[in-house]
Amino acid sequence: MAADVYHPGERAAQRRAGLLDQGAFSSRAVRAEIPEVARRFLLQQPMLVLGAADDRGRLWATLVTGRPGFLHAPDDRTLTIDARPAPGDPLHDRLTGPAPVGMLAVEPARHRRMRMNGRAVPAGNGLRVDLDQVYSNCPKYIQKRQPRWEPTTPSPPRRSRALTGDQQRWIGGADTFFIATADLDGDADASHRGGAPGFVDVVSPTVLRWPDYVGNAMFNTLGNLEVQPRAGLLFCDWRTGGALHLTGTARTDWDPAHAAAVPGAERLVEFTVTGVVEIAGAVPLRWSDPVPSRFNPPLGSHLNLP
Repeated sequence: MAADVYHPGERAAQRRAGLLDQGAFSSRAVRAEIPEVARRFLLQQPMLVLGAADDRGRLWATLVTGRPGFLHAPDDRTLTIDARPAPGDPLHDRLTGPAPVGMLAVEPARHRRMRMNGRAVPAGNGLRVDLDQVYSNCPKYIQKRQPRWEPTTPSPPRRSRALTGDQQRWIGGADTFFIATADLDGDADASHRGGAPGFVDVVSPTVLRWPDYVGNAMFNTLGNLEVQPRAGLLFCDWRTGGALHLTGTARTDWDPAHAAAVPGAERLVEFTVTGVVEIAGAVPLRWSDPVPSRFNPPLGSHLNLP
C-alpha cells in the first residue's frame, strides 16, 4: 500500500524517522474518492486552505472563503469551489489557469481537518478540482475557535523580502499556521501546524524555526521537503481577517540532540523567507478567542543553532 501512495521523498522521511511500518498503516486512509460523510463535512465549511506554485515556481499558501455550501462535491472525484483568490493574492494569477493544488478543509470549532490534492481549472467565478488524493487527519494541535462572518474589503498587498518588526511579532505569537509544499512533479500539498503561542521561533527577519510534533507518520510535508525545498506559509490574523503569506525554502533538521532541547519535538524545521505578502482584511471571517488544544506541548527555550 505504501508503495502505491507515497513518493520516494515521503518514504525517505519515514525511514529517517524509523516509522516506515506506521506510515504503511496510515496509508490505508488515503483514497481518490470523497466519502459521503466527507462531502457533508465540506458543505458546512466557510474556508479552504489552498497551496500551489505561482508562475515563477514559488510556493504559496492562501485561504479562500465563502458561505457554507461554497465547497461542493458533485461526485466522489470532483470538488467545486465557488471562490478564487482575490486580486493581490499571491496565487490569484496562477489560478486563472490549470494548476496542481493541495487543499485543506479545517473546522477549528470541532477539531476536524481533511486534506485533498488534485488539479484545478477555472470554472465560472471559482475552481473545479479533479481529485487525486483525499484523506482525513487527526485533530491534534488544532486550537478550538468559533467563526463569524464579517464582510470586508481587502487592502492592497504589502510586499517585501523580509519580515517587518510587526510581522515578526505576529508570527512569534501565532498558535497556528499553514504550509504548502510540493514534490518533484509539482504535485502540491497543504497542511496545518499548531502549538502553543510562540511555538514558531522567529530567528531573524528571514529565518523561522518550529518543532515538528508527533503525527500520523505519513510525512507528506517533510517528504516533499526531502526532494523539493520550496515551501509557502500562511499566518492568519483570526481577529481582523488579515493574511500573511511567506514564500521561501525549508529544510528538516533531523539532529536528535536539537529536537531533544525542544519539548515535544520529534525534529525541527527551518524556513528561509524569500518573499512576503501581507494583506489586511483579506478574508471575511473573524474568530473567537482560542481554546488551546490539549495536545500542545509546553514551550521551551528557543535554540541558537548554526
